Amino acid sequence: MPRVAAERLHQIGKALLVAAGASPDESGVVMHHCIDANLAGHDSHGIIQIPTYIDRIQVGHIVPGAPWTIEQESATTTVIDGHWGFGYTVTERAMQLTIDKARSANVAATTVFRQGHIGRLASYTLMAARADMIGLITADSGRSAKQVAPFGGREPRLGTNPLSIAIPSDLEGPLFLDMATAAVAAGKISLAVSRNEAVPEGWLIDASGRPTTDPGDLRRGGALLPLGGTEGYKGSGLSAIVEILCGLLTGLGFGIDPSGRHNDGCFLAVFNVAAFRPLADFKREVAEFARYLKNTPAAEGFSGVLYPGEIEHLREQDRRANGIDVEDATWNKLRSLAEQYGLTSELAF
Repeated sequence: MPRVAAERLHQIGKALLVAAGASPDESGVVMHHCIDANLAGHDSHGIIQIPTYIDRIQVGHIVPGAPWTIEQESATTTVIDGHWGFGYTVTERAMQLTIDKARSANVAATTVFRQGHIGRLASYTLMAARADMIGLITADSGRSAKQVAPFGGREPRLGTNPLSIAIPSDLEGPLFLDMATAAVAAGKISLAVSRNEAVPEGWLIDASGRPTTDPGDLRRGGALLPLGGTEGYKGSGLSAIVEILCGLLTGLGFGIDPSGRHNDGCFLAVFNVAAFRPLADFKREVAEFARYLKNTPAAEGFSGVLYPGEIEHLREQDRRANGIDVEDATWNKLRSLAEQYGLTSELAF
C-alpha cells in the first residue's frame, strides 16, 4: 500500500479527469474536495472515487462542462439544476450562493437536483463556517440504486442519506458534524472490498436478512443497516426525512430508476450567526463549550473526549505531514488509467 503526498494525489486525479474530458478548473474543484476527504481520514470519499467518476463520464452519467441554472429563486431561496455536472462543482457554487444570500437576508436555503456525486458533505458546510455562519446540508441519491434497509426490513429502500452541520468557533480545528443516517457510508464498504477487509458486525445484512461481516454481500443483494443498532428506527427515521428534503422537495422522487444513474439531490441552509447574537461572543462560547466537553473524565477504554470534527482535524495534520495511504487496488486502477491515457511518465507511475 503506497503512501503518497496529498499534492501528488491531487495532481494524479486532476490529470486523469482532464484526460477523461473534464476541464482543468472543474477537475481542480473535484480533486480539492476528494483530497480534503482523504486528509480528514474519510478515504471512502477520496482518490478511490476517481475511477468511478471516469466510468460515469464515459457512459454519460456525469457531463463535464454542464450548465448550472437557477430554476426558481427569491431573496432567501434558490432551486438549482446541475444538468448532470460534477456534484462538487455544482454544490460548491450552490453553497457559495446560499452564503451570499444569508449575508443580506440572514437565513437562506437552496435545493439542488440533477448532479453527480458530491462527496464529503462537510466540504460545503465548512464553507459556511469559514464565513462565520452556520451551514447545514443533507443529501440523497435520488432514484439511483439504494443500499439501506429501513428498520425492520431486509431489502434496501433508502440511501445512506448523510447530513452535515458546521459551526463557526474560535477553536484551532473546526467544529462540525458529518454523518450518514446508515450505520456507515456505502463508500466504506467499497473501501473494505478494495482492502480485502471484513467489516464490523452491525453494518450489514446479506440478501436473506442475516447479519454479515463480508463487505461483498452488499453487492450480492444485501443491505446496509440504519444508524442506531437495536434503536435503528432512529436512523431510519432520520433517513426518511433526508429523503423527503432531498428527493421529494427537489422533485427527484423516490424509489429506483432502472437506468441506475447516480443523482445527488441536496438541501442546503445557511444561518448568519450575527443575526442572532454578537458573532465574537458566540464563537468564543462554542470554543468554551468544546473544551468543557473535552474536560470530561475519560471512561474505561477511552483516552478522552473529542469534540465533533476534532478527529478529522488531527488526521489532517498527520496526513499533510506524512502522506496518505492508498490501497493497492485503487493505486493499480489509477496506474491503469494513466497507461490508458498515456500519462504514465508524466504522473511518475
